Amino acid sequence: MTLTCPNCGNDRNFQVKTLRMHVVHLEENRVEVSDETRPALLEVLCDECESALPFEELDANLRKEVLLTIGAR
Repeated sequence: MTLTCPNCGNDRNFQVKTLRMHVVHLEENRVEVSDETRPALLEVLCDECESALPFEELDANLRKEVLLTIGAR
């Protein structure tokens, strides 16, 4: 498994941007989380040059590993 930025050659550090929704409710003087979704992956960027990487074009095993690691869907 390998992931390499086509612009700068970085193959170590990447930014994985996700979106996660939380439903909270107030109970007396506390805030409680009543529901939360698994994070949805929005984009993958090179951490060096911030170029967007085509996540959907990566090897299926690498995509699966990234999604499992961050707990995304």
